[in-house]
Amino acid sequence: MSNKLTYLDFEEASKRSLDLADATTLTEIVPLGLSLGRVVSQDIICVKNLPAFNNSAMDGFAFKASDAGKTLNINKIIYAGDKGEAVKASLWDNECYKIMTGAKVPSDADTIIPIENCLDVTDKTVKIPSDIKVGSNLRLKGEEQKEGNVLFKKGEVINASHITLLASQGLTMIEVFKKISIAVVSTGNELKEPWEQSSDEEIYNCNSYALVSLLTENGFEATYSGVIPDNLEASTKFISNLKNYDVIITTGGISMGDADFVGQAFLDNGLETAFHGVNIKPGRPIMMGKMSNTVVMCLPGNPLTAMVNMYLFAVPVLHKIQGSAYFHHDVTFAMNHEQFKTKQGRVNVVLGNLINGGFKVTRNNKYGSGMITALFESNSILVTKEETSSIDAAREVYAIKFNSKLVEIKTNIFN
Repeated sequence: MSNKLTYLDFEEASKRSLDLADATTLTEIVPLGLSLGRVVSQDIICVKNLPAFNNSAMDGFAFKASDAGKTLNINKIIYAGDKGEAVKASLWDNECYKIMTGAKVPSDADTIIPIENCLDVTDKTVKIPSDIKVGSNLRLKGEEQKEGNVLFKKGEVINASHITLLASQGLTMIEVFKKISIAVVSTGNELKEPWEQSSDEEIYNCNSYALVSLLTENGFEATYSGVIPDNLEASTKFISNLKNYDVIITTGGISMGDADFVGQAFLDNGLETAFHGVNIKPGRPIMMGKMSNTVVMCLPGNPLTAMVNMYLFAVPVLHKIQGSAYFHHDVTFAMNHEQFKTKQGRVNVVLGNLINGGFKVTRNNKYGSGMITALFESNSILVTKEETSSIDAAREVYAIKFNSKLVEIKTNIFN
């Protein structure tokens, strides 16, 4: 590897990272109850009109709108679930049906009035007010969805509201894209696992646990595959055993230090780099590329830097690989509460909190890239332009909230 990084423009790096992502074509069929968070692999078509029949939106009376203002005789009572003769059209002049919410409305009634809006209600008659709109409180067959409509398009991510609609169609098995496989690894002989003893000269491995958790929060499954040793030969062999994964995510070992072997180990395994180095603070050494069919994302080793760049760069790429049509960060407009400075000449990623339409910078933007608590104290990030030197108070800013839903259309994220 070269001993000097070339720092790519942030926008170009974002484009190249997404260009690496070929959407999976592997599918599987899963039960509806297990489909939450999965990506639809083909358009889902409406097979049953919604509603399936004309029904009442209220407990009240069903009648002909032309009879508004009259006192009507109650022909019969219709309950939800009634069918056949019980819901057959049978109105004579000056008659109505007493009807319950969700009950099928016979074809000779076109309007529903809630019982509380009626006058002089008895067991046999009811007076209908005169100011009634035709079709009120009548839910028509297919008014929400008609047979043949596309309910969900390929690439949509299933959420609770999707499941409600799918269940209304009687769909119990859903075809989705098979989950991609992700390996998460760390680097460094100084690392100890949380269950091991750590001396004052050693540190606990928090990066991998943080990244796996972040992936889980975003609907992915990842395997923690251990720590790559700080040795080129051992690193190369370790990485060669990960080629069966769709994605490999590493932290650390990609700067230009004498013990940074990870980048070279990937190259020795056939990695074609899309970029190595981005003009961003924090996270300049970030590297991405492809090793045969495996997308490789090498993040810096400092916890804060690794997490921020994982969210900013890697999460969109993973969603695209998973087949989702939604892989761009959404932005929230907010009012910046207090002025803070940023470093000119590179894109700055700034931690902060979005609360009630306002953005408040974390620790006045004064924290180290190795800090952990600054992440815990924040719920969003703000991305500056290279020429930005400060963000004034009372200025409208664009911010990205952690774990917000991604969107289909790319929007401006720079401040």
